Amino acid sequence: MSIFEDIKENITTRQVAERYGIAINRNGMCRCPFHNDRIPSMKIDKNFYCFGCGEKGDAIDFVSKHFGLSPKDAALKICEDFGLNASTNYHAPPKYTSPPKSNEQLFREIEKHCYLVLCDYLHLLEKWKTEYAPKDENHEWHPYFCEALKEIDLIENLLDTILYGNISDRAFLITNYGRKVIDIERRMEQLR
Repeated sequence: MSIFEDIKENITTRQVAERYGIAINRNGMCRCPFHNDRIPSMKIDKNFYCFGCGEKGDAIDFVSKHFGLSPKDAALKICEDFGLNASTNYHAPPKYTSPPKSNEQLFREIEKHCYLVLCDYLHLLEKWKTEYAPKDENHEWHPYFCEALKEIDLIENLLDTILYGNISDRAFLITNYGRKVIDIERRMEQLR
């Protein structure tokens, strides 16, 4: 049995129309959604027919016309919205998946991410170094100022390695400081 036969046996056009917001009176008449209808001119039951514009068909035709879908897509929408299983006779086209990334591409993405996180952190540290600097020698040092003094040199060195280091130095950085970069990123998210 095909997906179309499943729908025709289980779902009426009236059920579909009501599901998608069409008001149907007790005589099975409604205002046609396919033309500018002032009074109910469409009869809806198992199938539909409009006495005004001549549109007619079954539930699949109704959904296809109402949403501007192909008959197959309309059938799939009905199955999804009414909880029907698509027939095994129908095979949807395969979804596009991007090809797997090479190790080099993954390395470059990770390296770029590390660079961006470290740059953001360096800007934050530089801001803290000036903004939280003690006003005079009697003031207590703010923890952000202390962190800036402690971390700026390391972060600058890591950024220099990413920008100017050879491949083995950059790989070493990502391997050994990757966890630190993740922790920095989480902390900066919390600070925002």
